[in-house]
Parts: sequence; structure tokens; C-alpha cells
Amino acid sequence: MRLPFRRRLLFRARRSRTSLRTTFAVSFAAVAAVVTLLVGLIGYDAAAHLVRRDQQSVFTEVVGDLRSQVRSRDLDAEDYAAGDLDHDGLRDGLTRPTRADVQVLAGGGRIVDQGSRTLPVGPVEQAVAADAQAGKVARRDIEIGGEDYRLATVALGGGRGAVQVAQQFSDTEDLLKELQDRTVLLACLVVLAAGLVGWWLARRITRRLVRLAYAAEGVAATGRVDIQVPVAGRDEVGRLGRSFDHMLGRLAQSEDDQRRLVQDAGHELRTPLTSLRTNISLLRRIDELPPDQRAELVDDLAEESRELTDLVNELVDLAAGGTDDGRTEELTLAEVALEAAAAARRRTGRPVTVRTTDADVFHGRPAALQRAVTNLIENAAKFDRDGTEPIEISVTGRRVAVLDRGPGVAEADADRIFDRFYRAAGARSLPGSGLGLSIVRDVAATHAGTVFVQGRPGGGAVIGFTVGEGERPGGT
Repeated sequence: MRLPFRRRLLFRARRSRTSLRTTFAVSFAAVAAVVTLLVGLIGYDAAAHLVRRDQQSVFTEVVGDLRSQVRSRDLDAEDYAAGDLDHDGLRDGLTRPTRADVQVLAGGGRIVDQGSRTLPVGPVEQAVAADAQAGKVARRDIEIGGEDYRLATVALGGGRGAVQVAQQFSDTEDLLKELQDRTVLLACLVVLAAGLVGWWLARRITRRLVRLAYAAEGVAATGRVDIQVPVAGRDEVGRLGRSFDHMLGRLAQSEDDQRRLVQDAGHELRTPLTSLRTNISLLRRIDELPPDQRAELVDDLAEESRELTDLVNELVDLAAGGTDDGRTEELTLAEVALEAAAAARRRTGRPVTVRTTDADVFHGRPAALQRAVTNLIENAAKFDRDGTEPIEISVTGRRVAVLDRGPGVAEADADRIFDRFYRAAGARSLPGSGLGLSIVRDVAATHAGTVFVQGRPGGGAVIGFTVGEGERPGGT
């Protein structure tokens, strides 16, 4: 059974969140494990080395003191026998530093006095006990009752016997083994804590990411761009949320613009299409019409088709943002105005003059800018159809204005004449679609500029736009 769409999205979000949390937790635990392992190994090795070396050093020192004693003095087995009530005899001096076991041998290797444990006496120890040289030593490692010992047998000299000193080092290894176990336990605790901290951090971080993912999946699945996007924090996740929210806002605005454009275009296309259809129906009776009406009908059809073509071309330009293929080049508004004026003279037959001062170089799209200036000239010609004075173009730096002697722009219409399909009351009887000035505004906006409209002293209007305000000449 398929889950509802919202539940499927939530399941996917939770699955992604769990996966990311697991990744964080495992990553933290892995890093902690590696670091703890390295630190533990290095620390344990250093501690074990120091402990073993210290024990070995103490035992070597005790054996060295014993050799010095037997070499400097004529001592026999009884001197190292137990029974000193003050515990300050030679035997006590050997057992006190290392807690060692001491066993005394007679000249033939016979045990005279054993310690807490009976130490082994082999051929080597017997030979040392019978040796005439005082201080001669024999060393070996032994095992007594499952415990490991270091054993040193030092000759008293003159065949008088020997003294055996044994140090247990298995207890040291037991201590090190306990240290090792504790180190492993500590490492496990650190890894576990790191995993929990990683999971907690992942939960805090991914909580907002999951919400963003949920919103993105909702947009992809439903096509809706009005979904609420969670925006919180000033970190990278917060920036991502704000950027995503801004992107959806732009998409929503674009959809609204497209919908409004289609609705307005449909409304504007109905009038010429209705008129065209009416005239086409009259063509069925063209043979019944007088010659003058036939000519008028043909002229109407030509005019309506031309208006329809102009409207479609302007709609295409408007839908494309009023730009060409996006290529820019260095130019001046004076160059654009001169080319647009030459084209307008050929198309309208009206004189067009261009005045330029302080031409400023910038980067722009020449075809789009020429289209904008041409629209301004055609707008001036449309509202001053019977005028004889030249249409004037004034270019100052990055500002271009077209001056006409038409009826001017009413104050109530000044804020709306650049809206799509808007036509002032005095212009509704004139040809046109109401898109020309809207294209001018879009072209100015793509060049970081603005549009403006002013009254002209003596009658008429001044309409134009600016580009690239605040940019250096030649900047992008």
C-alpha cells in the first residue's frame, strides 16, 4: 500500500536525517577511537617502559651493592642469615629497597637460610657458591609457583658460599596489565561519548537541513513555490534557508508575472483578432462591395495584421526580458541613439535629431538598448502624428531622453505608463499595444538603470531612461 505523499516525504526526510546522524556519530566515534588508541598506546608504552626500567634499575643497584659488600669485606653465610631483631642487618639492606627474597647458600650450594620462598639452586648457583672470587655473579630468570622472578647469585668468595637475591617482576606485569585494561575501558568510554556527542550535534545540525529538504521535495513534487521555508540562524544552514526562500520568492514572482502576461496578452489579442475575423467574414461578400469599400477593407486587413504582428513581436521581446542573446560590449548611449534615430527616420519619415554631451562608455547589450530607444521614438511619433517639428533625442552621459510635442502625460498616468498593457485615456484610440514603454523599463532594469517621465516646457513630454548608475566607465 502506498503511503500518502506528505507521509512519504516525511519518511524520506527522517531516513535521510537518520543516515546523516549516523554518519556524524560514526565519524566522531571513529576519530575519537583513533585518537584515543594512539594516545593510549603511546601512554601505555611509555609507562610500561618506565616501570620496567625502574624495577630493573633498582634490582641492578641492589645486586651492585651486594657485590661491593662482599668484595670490600670478608663476609660469610652467617652474616646474611635472618634473625636480626633491629632489622638493620645486611640482609635487611637487600630486601628493603626491592621487597626482594634473599636466600643464603653454604660453600657447596647447600641452603643455609631461605627466604619467604625457596629459590632454586642449580649447577650454576652451586659453582658460584664454591667460587673463590668474591663478587662473582650469575643471573637468570626463574619461575616459582607460576610467578616470574629475576634471580642473581653473588659469590662470597673463598668458597664460603653465596647470597641469592630474587625480585618478582610478574606483579609489575600484572600492574601494567591492569593499566592496559583501564586504558581500553577509558577508550571505549571516550568512543561512546564521542558517538553520543556526534549524534547530538548531527541532530541539531540536520534538524534545519531536514526541514529544507522537506520544502525542496515538496516544491519538486507539487510544483508549488509558496511553501513556507524555515529560516533560522546566522550560520551556513541559515544562509542556505534564506537563499532558498529568496529563490522560491523569485520563482513565485516569475510565475505571477508569466500568468499576468498571458492573461493580459490574451485580453489584448482579442480586439485585433475579433476585428480581423469580422473583416475576413466580409471578404466572402467582397464582390458585392463597391470599389471604395473593397479598398478600405483591404487597408483595414493590412493595418490589423500589422498591429497583430507588432503586438506578437512586442510580446516576444517582453517575454525574453527585452534583451538579445546576452552578449555585451563597450558602447555609449550616443551611439545607440544615433542608430535608433536613423532607423526611425526610415520607418516613420519623421525628422529625428540627436544631441549628445559627455558620452560615457559602459558595457551593455546594443540590440536591447536600440530597441528601447526605438520604442521611445515611436511613442513620441504616435502621440505627435501631425507634428512637423523634429523628434529630439537628448543623451547626457548615461541618460537618454526623447522629447515630443504631443499632449503630454497626465499626472495620474505618470506612474503607470511603464506598466504592461497600460494605455492612458487619451491613447486608447491610437494604435499600439501598451507594451513599448514596458519593454523600455525592462531594458533599463537589466542595465541597472531606471525610467522617468517629465513634462516638457511649452507642451509635450520628456520620456527616457538611465543605465549603469554608480558603475565606472567600462565596468560590467
